[in-house]
Amino acid sequence: MEYAIVDIETTGGNASSGSITEIAIRIFDGNRIIDSYETLVKPHHAIPPYVASLTGIDDAMVENCLPFGGVAREVFAMLEGRTFVAHNVNFDYSFLKHHLGSAGYQYTAPKLCTIRMSRKIRPGLPSYSLGNLCDSLDISMASRHRAGGDADATTLLFSKLLAWDLDGVIPAMLNEVAEERELPAALRNDFDQLPNTPGVYYFYNDSGDVIYIGKARDLKKRVAQHFAIHSPNRKGSRFAKKVARISYEACGTELMALILEVLEIKRIYPKYNTALKKYEAKAGLFVYEDENGYQRMTIAKSKKGWLPVQVFTTRQGGMNKLRELSRRFGLCASLCRLNSCELCDLVDKKKDLLCTANQSPDIYNQKVERALSFLKEDEQGFYIIDKGRNAGEKSCVWVENGQFYGMGYIDNNADIYSLYDVRDSLTRYTGDHYIMQLIISYVCKYPRKVVPITGKPVTAEWD
Repeated sequence: MEYAIVDIETTGGNASSGSITEIAIRIFDGNRIIDSYETLVKPHHAIPPYVASLTGIDDAMVENCLPFGGVAREVFAMLEGRTFVAHNVNFDYSFLKHHLGSAGYQYTAPKLCTIRMSRKIRPGLPSYSLGNLCDSLDISMASRHRAGGDADATTLLFSKLLAWDLDGVIPAMLNEVAEERELPAALRNDFDQLPNTPGVYYFYNDSGDVIYIGKARDLKKRVAQHFAIHSPNRKGSRFAKKVARISYEACGTELMALILEVLEIKRIYPKYNTALKKYEAKAGLFVYEDENGYQRMTIAKSKKGWLPVQVFTTRQGGMNKLRELSRRFGLCASLCRLNSCELCDLVDKKKDLLCTANQSPDIYNQKVERALSFLKEDEQGFYIIDKGRNAGEKSCVWVENGQFYGMGYIDNNADIYSLYDVRDSLTRYTGDHYIMQLIISYVCKYPRKVVPITGKPVTAEWD
């Protein structure tokens, strides 16, 4: 296998609005460099001063150089048929794909990222920027922030990673790449827009209808799996051929993606989304008055038209909760339909040891009301602060009175003076017990990200 190890210098960070000022390509066969290409490129606009200061490439240096269109043929010939390798590969790949396309060359290639490889093969290093990584791994580096110097350093890094990869990390990544290349050509542009971040993706048929919604920690990787012929995860293969378009909604965290997936499936209910049905509530805690005037708490199947005090994914979970309430507040096990009440069975033998069910309904019902009040007080209010979709914001999930209230993103520079400012900036949603299960599971895993609702100012939380 041959690798095209690439580094470019540009006028900015966006492929569609920025220009390439320098390109370096090293063709590596796994043992040595077998070919090399390097050139300055005249951009379509002036090089910003801060970029010139960083790279040392200014307008005077590129004045007499060819624009990208003049070198596109040579660049395409170097890259075609080889695995594209770069440090932060999506940046270099997106620029070259875009500018090659503008020059009339449709370029698609498998790609490998030396940042991802380094994190997996040499975990725990203080920094994975190219310069700091080379310092940590004792890799010599010359001409920092010039395409040739960075390409040479990336080649040395890649050769070491190949030698150190005893666990098959790189072959596994190449398998992921192979999955991506099995996507239909009609979906390639949509797929290339997918980021490697958490989010929710949507599959549409040729009529424009959403036929499937999914969530992912890595959108690009997860979508590729739906179309992988040899992937062990065949979920989605039954409808993959019906997908005509892909869109996505990026999320700051996996929790935000999980919640958004549930909300969107309930809103649209696509044809091929059936998995969430198994998470519907199986039982509820209900309260009703019997013919003798006693308020009775019982666990029963959730039914439309019934309003449960709480819902449970399993009947056993509901029974366990009711037993706890019975013991805590002295409720009659028989009236709660848990089992026969020991105190009721003893009533004929020991008249002085009476179950509360042998008291008047008014007295017994006060105990039921205390149990219900306890359930209400036990419902916590809190919000979860976490990463946003970019460095300029934070995500927030809000829980109020034990129920999911809403979520959204808040700019780091937003004026936040009270809890009301936080809550009012979020999008309001109608939640359910399954969303609360997702949130509680996350809270148990990341308790430090949870802030109780106390009514105090929260400006410090956003610093």
